Amino acid sequence: MPSNVTLPPKENALFKRILKCYEQKQYKNGLKFAKQILSNPKFSEHGETQAMKGLILNCLGRKEEAYDHVRKGLTNDLKSHVCWHVYGLLQRSDKKYAEAIKCYRNALKWDKDNIQILRDLSLLQIQMRDLEGYKETRHQLFQLRPTQRASWIGFAMSYHLMEDFEMALKILEEFRKTQKKPTYDYEYSELLLYQNMVIRESGDIDAAISHLELYEQAICDKITFKETRGRYLLKLGRLSEAENIYVELLKRNPENHEYYKQLEVAREANTSEEKLAIYVEYQEKFPRAQAPKRLPLNFLTGSELESRLSAYIKAALRKGVPPLFVDLRPLYLVPESFKLIENLLSSFLDNQLKVGSFESSGSPQESPTSLLWTYYFLAQHYDYKSDYQKALDLVNAAIEHTPTLIELFTLKGKIYKHAGDPEEAVKWLDEAQSMDTADRYINCKCAKYMLRANKVAEAEAMCGKFTREGVPAMDNLNEMQCMWFQSECALAYQRLGQFGESLKKCSEIDRHFTEIIEDQFDFHTYCMRKMTLKAYVDLLRLENQLRSHKFYEKTAAVAIKTYIRLHDKPLQETDSNNDKNCDELDPSELKKRKNKAKKAKRKAEQEKAMAEQEKKRKELHSKNKKKNEEELDSPAKDELVPEKLERPEEPLEEAVKFLTPLLTLATNNINTHLLAFEIYLRKGKVLLMLRSIKQGLMVDPSNYQLHSCIVRFLHYVETSSNIPAELKKVISGSLPETLEGKTGIELNKDFIAEHKEDLSAQVIAGKAMAEMDPKKMEEAVKVVTQLDPSFTNRNLETSSKVLQQLQQGDFGVLGKNSAEKYKEACRAVFPIAKCFKNSTVVVSDKEVVNNHTVSEERDIES
Repeated sequence: MPSNVTLPPKENALFKRILKCYEQKQYKNGLKFAKQILSNPKFSEHGETQAMKGLILNCLGRKEEAYDHVRKGLTNDLKSHVCWHVYGLLQRSDKKYAEAIKCYRNALKWDKDNIQILRDLSLLQIQMRDLEGYKETRHQLFQLRPTQRASWIGFAMSYHLMEDFEMALKILEEFRKTQKKPTYDYEYSELLLYQNMVIRESGDIDAAISHLELYEQAICDKITFKETRGRYLLKLGRLSEAENIYVELLKRNPENHEYYKQLEVAREANTSEEKLAIYVEYQEKFPRAQAPKRLPLNFLTGSELESRLSAYIKAALRKGVPPLFVDLRPLYLVPESFKLIENLLSSFLDNQLKVGSFESSGSPQESPTSLLWTYYFLAQHYDYKSDYQKALDLVNAAIEHTPTLIELFTLKGKIYKHAGDPEEAVKWLDEAQSMDTADRYINCKCAKYMLRANKVAEAEAMCGKFTREGVPAMDNLNEMQCMWFQSECALAYQRLGQFGESLKKCSEIDRHFTEIIEDQFDFHTYCMRKMTLKAYVDLLRLENQLRSHKFYEKTAAVAIKTYIRLHDKPLQETDSNNDKNCDELDPSELKKRKNKAKKAKRKAEQEKAMAEQEKKRKELHSKNKKKNEEELDSPAKDELVPEKLERPEEPLEEAVKFLTPLLTLATNNINTHLLAFEIYLRKGKVLLMLRSIKQGLMVDPSNYQLHSCIVRFLHYVETSSNIPAELKKVISGSLPETLEGKTGIELNKDFIAEHKEDLSAQVIAGKAMAEMDPKKMEEAVKVVTQLDPSFTNRNLETSSKVLQQLQQGDFGVLGKNSAEKYKEACRAVFPIAKCFKNSTVVVSDKEVVNNHTVSEERDIES
């Protein structure tokens, strides 16, 4: 049959009805009409009909049949733009964007002016950030449809994204001239603000402010207009005009901290007296505003600071402001302010207990609630100081005073968490949650504490109170992209040694980020239609940096560390129960038992997989009845099976998948380079190890963990026999000056001497010593088990990490033998911490100590 066959009028009318049914989502009717054409022997191989049938089948979720029909159609009619376009739509629905672009380009060879194909191609190009190709496609669309608004906007934006500001502005200006100028048109206003954004990014601030002032009446968003104009005036040095702008803005919002900072610049207030004058003026103008009272505390000193801080705290305690401590916490970074706050609050507490007033004179008398909030603040203060016993005494006094305040129970749980007893922390958060079961915040906080105590099932049940009924809480939280819960779950599973479950949660979060990137698709046409152009450009730039978000960084670190652990100590094929009596069996019996266990496990996995597939098939069947076909137009995701995830063939390659986005987007984070080094060390990639170290030195040269990487790298280069002499020469020539001619052992020895009063530095150096020279294991154990009170960083986090390393065997048999003695010594220093108490729970090959966990960065607010 010839490929360019033309359908007769009757069949052609049916084909047009197929297209209409597809557009109107009447898929069953579409299939019926396609069958009528294809059942005719003359047209049984009509390529375009076969392709359309495949497209409709794809919308009904029948992927394999869809691809078969589209490929047949393409084979029968290679010169049809419809077949290529349909093939591209299928590839796009499977997120294979690069393949879809190729299909669209092939379609355009046979119909170069097809508007729909060009639009679809432009969407894929901006999604893939093929800016050069996007510019060409938008140019074609502009030539074909010069009267459409989207053609002008898309064409201008393509030049803007390529940073050809001059051409973008010419196009926007020509388009602006064609627009009607009604009195109030928000879309026209957005166009003007976008045009102004392009002028600003071109670097011409004078032109930007002139443009803004010229179209002041047409811009509807007056606050954005004033804020933008104020910034321009400050950059141009027109300070008096900028001052007037910020005075007007402060009338509208006297709580905006940024306006005050800009007003300081506009009035050239450089000394603390000049700055204070501004805030005193606004305290008089707006006596109820908080910002002019709070901001001076950041720069004042001496008696002025004391009097204003005292007045600020008294007012907050009288009013009962729960977040007062969070508000004042930035001041704790200044030693003078820290001491002053402690003295003030202690005197307030003493005076209230003695005479019922903040003042020692006993006048004026304060209400009982002032005493309550004083207890509350001081408990947080001593918790911050790590004086946990005193903090507990104060919060207990507050609970005795008012046993119905939820914040007190939350704080008590937080103190126990920081003191190292997550079980007790959960108990008090659960108590707080039970006092107000309708409060979602307390519910989430309680669930988070449960996860920190490794109680995953209890946390899921707690969150289940607010998730959709009839759906498992874990599934619903995944559907809602609840990443804080999933990241905490991943950490809990990692601590419990359930590495497959941990990696499953990490993969789920990674998929959320992929989904967020794919969700841009909906905005490429919407934003141009609605003219929200500034927001659209900001969205594109946000998506470009999406995986630099802290949620991804945290998740990637968990996944990478887990894969490194699985590389260092791969899980055995059989579980620990089968291996208990291995030593007592002869080799043949042992082999039989292992084979039997393997077969049993394989059979169990197959049965489990089949049961889950059947369950999913039934669920999908029921969903198909309820959901429309549009929702089925997405590829089925691979199932995440924990058993498979924890036994990867190449753990380091899997780790690299999580590392790659960090190396691109999070290079300013030292942890990125530390993780990269650990992977490359195990892969033996010497130059990549050196690159990680050099980049780490640029980000944070004083980082203690980076020191460990450096000394291990030098030792590896010195002792490895696999490195060619030429490569060693290149490495020695590329080393930073501070490392030239030094060995890892020498550098580590110098580091120990240099940081002899810092316990965390001693621990890191001691571990490096043990790794580099096992003969010095005794000395290394002695270094890490020091608990001298004069040490800085002698905290719960450092000590619990040392105990874990000793118990895990990082310091050999000697370390394991020293663990109990070290635990006893720590018990005296950290009496509340549960990890130093006697009972222990052994999970997998590592010990989880009383379900205890200490986060690497202390989470004060949680």
